[in-house]
Amino acid sequence: MKLLNNYKSVIAAGLVATTVFAASCTKVLEQQPPSAIIPENYLNEESQLAAYAIARYDILPSHGNWSFGTFGTDGNTDNMATPTINERWVPGQWRVGAEGGDWSFGNIYQMNYFLEKVIPKWTAKQIIGNTTNIDHYIGEMYFLRAFEYFNKLQALGDFPIVRSVLPDSREPLVAASQRAPRTEVARFILSDLDSAITLLQTSSPNGKSRISKPVAQLFKSRVALYEGTWLKYFKGTALVPNGPGWPGKEKSYNANYQFKSGSIDGEIEFFLNEAMVASKAVADAVQLVNNTGIIESPNNENPYFNMFSAVNMSGYSEVLLWRQYATAIVTHNVPVYAQSGNYGVGLTKSMVESFLMANGLPIYAAGSGYQGDDSLQTIRADRDGRLQLFLKQPGQRNILLNATAGTHGTAIEPIPQIWVSSWESKYSTGYAIRKGLSYDGAQTNNGQGFTGSITFRASEAYLNYIEASYEKTGALDVTAMDYWQKLRARAKVSTDIAATIAATEMAKETQDWGAYSANQLINPTLYNIRRERRNELMAEGLRMMDLKRWRALDQMIATPYHVEGFKLWGPMRNWYTPAQLVYGGGNSAAVVSDPALSQYLRPYEIRNNAIGYNGVRWNLAHYLSPIAIQHFTITANGADLGTSPIYQNPGWPMVAGQGVQ
Repeated sequence: MKLLNNYKSVIAAGLVATTVFAASCTKVLEQQPPSAIIPENYLNEESQLAAYAIARYDILPSHGNWSFGTFGTDGNTDNMATPTINERWVPGQWRVGAEGGDWSFGNIYQMNYFLEKVIPKWTAKQIIGNTTNIDHYIGEMYFLRAFEYFNKLQALGDFPIVRSVLPDSREPLVAASQRAPRTEVARFILSDLDSAITLLQTSSPNGKSRISKPVAQLFKSRVALYEGTWLKYFKGTALVPNGPGWPGKEKSYNANYQFKSGSIDGEIEFFLNEAMVASKAVADAVQLVNNTGIIESPNNENPYFNMFSAVNMSGYSEVLLWRQYATAIVTHNVPVYAQSGNYGVGLTKSMVESFLMANGLPIYAAGSGYQGDDSLQTIRADRDGRLQLFLKQPGQRNILLNATAGTHGTAIEPIPQIWVSSWESKYSTGYAIRKGLSYDGAQTNNGQGFTGSITFRASEAYLNYIEASYEKTGALDVTAMDYWQKLRARAKVSTDIAATIAATEMAKETQDWGAYSANQLINPTLYNIRRERRNELMAEGLRMMDLKRWRALDQMIATPYHVEGFKLWGPMRNWYTPAQLVYGGGNSAAVVSDPALSQYLRPYEIRNNAIGYNGVRWNLAHYLSPIAIQHFTITANGADLGTSPIYQNPGWPMVAGQGVQ
């Protein structure tokens, strides 16, 4: 019985947890419910459905742990570096867990409980309230289940599809552990999103602070693009169903699996087509927010810049879903971090160099006009308007002249504080972003920021369509070109895309991981599509997702990559005192990297006992997470873990505490 209880806690959260949020509340800022409500008297009327659904929003990145903001979530990629390196970049350091991990069903249980209780009542028209709103809140739960399943798809690939609350019995719980092939998981997600799209209103009952039909359409395009490109680039490997060495084939329940479309190529076409249709529905309906190009002004009058740090984001056409914060109710510290060093998360040299010149040419192209990287001023000069807006430069104002700084405000941008150890003020790479920075001094009292947080914005739909259409057909159709030119025009970059492609030399783009798929450089057109995505979505938390689905990390299996920041060992070294530039790999007092390694600051190569000192590397197994041994143990017949219906992800061992080299 103890084994059964342990396993039940793994595959499904207890019923008690489902009643914790049983408040009749339809506002974004949740309230605690009365403790006397019992399941039989709950989920019977509109406000209860609304309260249950909003309580599940914490699985969204903007609603969960937003302690230092969306604008730090691209850390530990080629876009942004953090003060410490993630273990996934050092083969052997990422190890199979003894318990826990991504193999969990608590959130899925919450969604299934709702749908299992509500759908019969809804079908019988027994739920009290506005029928359109009732439909909407049911649609939210389909969306949220899809969102959680997409997290599982990205982390684990193949995963059990559990549609109902499971009985308190070992046999059905173990049977439910059978892993569905990833293509079936992706199709299940799209099915849930189709249900959500059918039920959700175009404008939700609470405006853009709740999920809506366009949000579901955008997310559907993301999921479909992810799976379509994953299958394309991992075709012929063990990381796709029926590929050579696919471990699912070893289990009887998957031994005879056949793709629904008949082949993996059919699946690729299916998913890419779904991505095109869903993204077009959003992009055609939503205009991009205007960019005036203004960085600082007394009236703070650039809508594109302001969109990322507005207190109320509802008025921005491009924002499809956002989370509201409120002073003295629910706050954060993002404005404080954005005015200093972004909580130690800095842009990389690769990220900065990826931005085109305003004339549409890469920085290395003849006649580009690039002024070099000896200073932050010359780096920004005549570049893509997004780099000019969002790359900080010493001497710029972080708080408007008519505003008073709070207790932790940084009114004037300082020289990059690369020598400090505290994450709160450290500039890990020398480059810092101002995306998400608020000029309002009232936001900079410690922990009291109340700017909004964007969850989904429509520019991603433009990008999804461009990429999906090109991946599907190998050409840019009229719609894709139109979307691309609108993005470039908004960024203050020449809309002559053909000129950019013609000037692109892939051999000079190798510091961008997105230049590769399966250890091969891609063609210039596809690369520039990926470049546009990288630049537009900089620091918004989608980079690692993209790198994985593109299979863009294989080149580091054999060859280490050295993450670099700004050109410290050039004229900018004169900003610092000798005490601020202590270096030497064996020196425990070192705070910057040795100029003998590179002219550019290498944040992971400061001391030679750091695990990333020799550069970052990759392993094919790391595209998916390992499954902790606990889950095999409690589903196996006896000590033989091979009798479990679960199979380990390709390349990962069946021993806790071991990694892959």
